[in-house]
Amino acid sequence: MNISLQELATLLEGKITHGDPYLLVTGFGSIQEAEPGHITFLGNPRYAPALKKSRASVLLTGEDFQDIPESMAVIRVANPTLQFSIVIQKFGPPKREIQTGVHPTAVISETAKLNPERVYIGPHVVIEDDVEIGDGTAIYAGSFIGHGSRLGEGCLLHAHAVIKDRCILGDRVIIHSGAMIGTDGFGYEFSNGRHLKIDQVGIVQLDDDVEVGSCTTIDRARFGRTWIGEGSKIDNLVQIAHNVITGKHCLIVSQVGISGSTRLGDYVTMAGQVGVAGHLKIGDKITVMAKSGITKDLSESGVYTGYPAKPLMEGRRALTYPGRVPEILDRLKAMEKRVQELEARLGAGQEA
Repeated sequence: MNISLQELATLLEGKITHGDPYLLVTGFGSIQEAEPGHITFLGNPRYAPALKKSRASVLLTGEDFQDIPESMAVIRVANPTLQFSIVIQKFGPPKREIQTGVHPTAVISETAKLNPERVYIGPHVVIEDDVEIGDGTAIYAGSFIGHGSRLGEGCLLHAHAVIKDRCILGDRVIIHSGAMIGTDGFGYEFSNGRHLKIDQVGIVQLDDDVEVGSCTTIDRARFGRTWIGEGSKIDNLVQIAHNVITGKHCLIVSQVGISGSTRLGDYVTMAGQVGVAGHLKIGDKITVMAKSGITKDLSESGVYTGYPAKPLMEGRRALTYPGRVPEILDRLKAMEKRVQELEARLGAGQEA
């Protein structure tokens, strides 16, 4: 990477507010790891104190941030995190080009529909009967596509992804390694001293531009469909149960568990380790903070926290109470002691 500060500002559609336009930028890195000649960025104010120790020569930042070391040149943009991605895309490691063709060790049913000149099928992939795969899709080593599944155009399945029977993937869906799409829902009925398995005969549908992280499981519906809306992004190690429906552009972070038949609106965000009970309705544009528990419907847009989850300020107050228990106990003991002393004095006065 060798580009002048002015050329870089033009590329990023930004404005130089400090520094020599002819300064040569030679690389990029994080605030902590950048070297002299590098550009870094500040997208989260919590990292601002680290700027004082950074060796970076150029800072990409927002339009209002001011606490910048005098030694740094500055390019201002509307969204530094997003614009820094342009730096990485242009000057970082080249993307792996998706080739086409079918590896000789792949096992593909004769009834599967795909164009081998327009898809990539890697080593030891298994594609069962009546599968349809759209052009531009790449399926890497060891993945499995079950009977009757449909994959749209431009999908990407990383090594050892599993798509079970009759699941439907839209266009540009990304499935990371170890993810399981279409496993049986966890459904049992207790009868005569035994847990009897309930048949799970529905499907999973992932709409366009959905991404599913490694080791995430999305269960098929008991009947009907488990449905992930367009543009939703699901992190690693998430469990989504049968018949769950999410709206469009939801973010579901690692270790979230969503119980069966719950419905999420559009633009819902669930931070890490959120637990959601079954058969609930979560409205549009709701954010649930980490380690919260949802036990009832949430309808009003906003931020929620705690267990059970409450609106942000109410939930924060509730979370402070357990930490005050030792203080409250000390005060209670002091009050008890004071009452005992007053009772003793009162008793002594009555005897006199």
